[in-house]
Amino acid sequence: MFPGVKEEEVTRVGADAFNVKVREKPENNLANMRAKELLAIYMGVMENKVRLIKGAHEPHKIFEIRE
Repeated sequence: MFPGVKEEEVTRVGADAFNVKVREKPENNLANMRAKELLAIYMGVMENKVRLIKGAHEPHKIFEIRE
């Protein structure tokens, strides 16, 4: 994840790997919450179907996406 960028985007870099760029800074969980929102939009699922599993305080994160 890349926090604090000017333009937000989600790009696929592998079969199950994505680069997520968010405007929010990594403070008070704001960047993680925005990454979750962007992944939900990208995957076409409701936000409550996306869950951060590992990496809340790390640049590399693991999200679970349920359908």
